[in-house]
Amino acid sequence: MATLNKNLHLAKKNKNDEFYTQLSDIENELIHYKEHFKNKTVYCNCDDPRVSNFFRFFSLKFQDFKLKKLITACYKNQNPDLFSKNEVEKAIYLEYKRDEKGNLIPYFDYIKSIDEEPFFEPTHERDNSNCPQPEDIGVGILKGDGDFRSKESIKLLKKADIVVTNPPFSLFREYVEQLIEYDKKFIILGDQNAITYKEIFALIKKNKLWLGCNNGGIKWFNVHEDYDIKTESRKKIVDGKKYFSMGRINWYTNLEHHKRLENLILGKNYTSTEYQKYDNYNAINVDKVIDIPKDYDGVMGVPITFLDKYNPNQFEILGKTNNKEHAGSYLTGDDPTGMIKGKKLYHRILIKKIK
Repeated sequence: MATLNKNLHLAKKNKNDEFYTQLSDIENELIHYKEHFKNKTVYCNCDDPRVSNFFRFFSLKFQDFKLKKLITACYKNQNPDLFSKNEVEKAIYLEYKRDEKGNLIPYFDYIKSIDEEPFFEPTHERDNSNCPQPEDIGVGILKGDGDFRSKESIKLLKKADIVVTNPPFSLFREYVEQLIEYDKKFIILGDQNAITYKEIFALIKKNKLWLGCNNGGIKWFNVHEDYDIKTESRKKIVDGKKYFSMGRINWYTNLEHHKRLENLILGKNYTSTEYQKYDNYNAINVDKVIDIPKDYDGVMGVPITFLDKYNPNQFEILGKTNNKEHAGSYLTGDDPTGMIKGKKLYHRILIKKIK
């Protein structure tokens, strides 16, 4: 965990937190949302189409998912090398749609600024009735840097129905805030600890954001060859490419899926000896999700991994420890850190069963 935190800190400092997602992880998650994509415009706004597996997935599944349009854009980098370190000061953009015959074609739909000047210039267009290959893709060159907060990127965002990508983890709060501001549906990757961010937890509590289907476990991300990985078990080399396992990585979404409404099976009975009360919260502590008692109707503090099993029809989220803003009336002292016999605990989510 220390190595992970160090790497994320360096990523934030150097803006080098582009961890490229494997196609298998993308497919294993997105197959659960197929019905949501019919006649929808998908936007991958952190993705170079010639190297992004998100673009590859949606171009392969364009017909199967019955997409209306696929848009992809990336931060100032037009070098097909996966890790060109953004040394080329050009951001790129591409759209795909079906023509009258149902063929998949690239095109450039000029987006005008207030002064009616186009934001980008097409390099070339190429008819391609089959799935596009990286070497076949012609791109539009954005005038700005392609940052998701730029005027050009926001114009593209407004055209989209669903955003799907792996955003920079160091900008996760700001990225999600933008999606909410523009009322977009989304499926994105993020670090598990994002649950503890006060802005993200507020959305979870309001039922505006929840976890996807395949969370945690081992997810491998392609990283640059000089990316520092001190723990050998978190590193592997495949076909000359370096991969990094970041521990628990979650999918975050506001699209409904089957897993979200599955009841958590509860098997244990409550006893006052096994379930201790917090020193500073009117609640009992539950160390493992599997140990949530089936016969306790009061407030419980559960691990943040509970959200992977959370069914809003079975439980109500009341608040969270370790943050006074979200502790609510359940906090009995001044320090919001959850404690038992003076021992401080990691963040707990305060929940109660729905009768």
